[in-house]
Amino acid sequence: MKKQMQFKKYLMRITPLALAGLLLFTQPAAAILQKGDPAPAIKLTTTSGQSITLNNYKGYVLVMDFFATWCIPCKEAIPHLNSLKAKYGKQGLQVLGVSVDEGSDRDVKTFINERRISYPVAIAGEETQTEYGLRSIPTVFVINKKGVVVERFQGFSDQTAKMMEDTIKRLLAE
Repeated sequence: MKKQMQFKKYLMRITPLALAGLLLFTQPAAAILQKGDPAPAIKLTTTSGQSITLNNYKGYVLVMDFFATWCIPCKEAIPHLNSLKAKYGKQGLQVLGVSVDEGSDRDVKTFINERRISYPVAIAGEETQTEYGLRSIPTVFVINKKGVVVERFQGFSDQTAKMMEDTIKRLLAE
C-alpha cells in the first residue's frame, strides 16, 4: 500500500513535466507536398549570389534537389542530375540544387566544386524546408512548366533515376 502511494505521488510529479516537455519540444507537422499541388513559392539566393524564385522557372521543367553535403545518397545522385541537365537542358529542363546544410556557405561551395555540380545551388532555410514538407534527404521534386509538383522522389537508387528521367521526358514532350 505504501509503495502504491509513493508511485502515485511520483506520477503526480512527473506527469506535468512530461506534458510540458511534449508541448515545448514538439513542432507542428508540416503538410507533405503531394503530386498535383502547386509548388510553394521560393525566394533563395544561389551560392554565386543570384536571386531565385519559381518565376525564374516558369515554362521549364524543374528538378529541385534538396540535399546535404554530408549525405551519401545525395552525393550519389549528383552525377545523374548533372547528366539530366546536359541531356535535356536545351529541351527545357532546369535543375536547382537546394542545400539544407546549416552554417556558412563556404562548405557548400567547396562541395559544389569537388562534385563538379553543373547547375545552380542555393541554401534553404527552415521555412523553405517546412513549405516543401521535407522529411528526409535527398528529396527531389519534379515541377512541371506550370509550377505544379508532378513527382516527389525520396532517396536515390538506379530505379529512382530511371523513374525521374521517364517523368522528365514525359513532361518535356507536353
